Amino acid sequence: MILGLVVAGCKKKVAPVSERIAKAWTAESVKHGATVVYTRGGSGNIEAAYSGFRLTLTNSGGTKTVSLIDVDAKTFTGNWDLESDTKLVLTNLTPAPTGSGGKLEFTINSIDDAKLVLTRLTASPKTGGTINEYTLTNP
Repeated sequence: MILGLVVAGCKKKVAPVSERIAKAWTAESVKHGATVVYTRGGSGNIEAAYSGFRLTLTNSGGTKTVSLIDVDAKTFTGNWDLESDTKLVLTNLTPAPTGSGGKLEFTINSIDDAKLVLTRLTASPKTGGTINEYTLTNP
C-alpha cells in the first residue's frame, strides 16, 4: 500500500499542450511529401535553407502571437491557437503566405518538452504542392 502511494506521488504532472508548445522551435528535419529534404547537420540537404526555419509561439497574458521564418527566409507574424490539442492554427498572418488567405493549419503529430512534430494540412505552393512534415526542436 505504501509503495503504491509513493509511486503515485512521484508522477510528474504534464503541462497542457498550450503551455508546452509556446516556445521557439527550429527545424531538425523536414519532409516534402515522402521525401526528406532537410536534416539538421546533414551534408546532402535538398533544402539547406531550412537551417533558418523558426516557429516562435508566445502566450503572454492570453495573447497568443506567432512569428514564422519560412524556408525562403520570409517572416510572417500573426496569432496562433489550438483546436482540441491536436491542431495548431496560425491566423492573421502578415504578409499572407501564398494561397493561404493568412491562415495555416497543422496536425500536431507529437509533442514533448523539446520536440514538436507537425504536418501541414494543406499543400504548400512554395514547395511544389507537397504536404510537408516538420520535426522541430527547442532549443
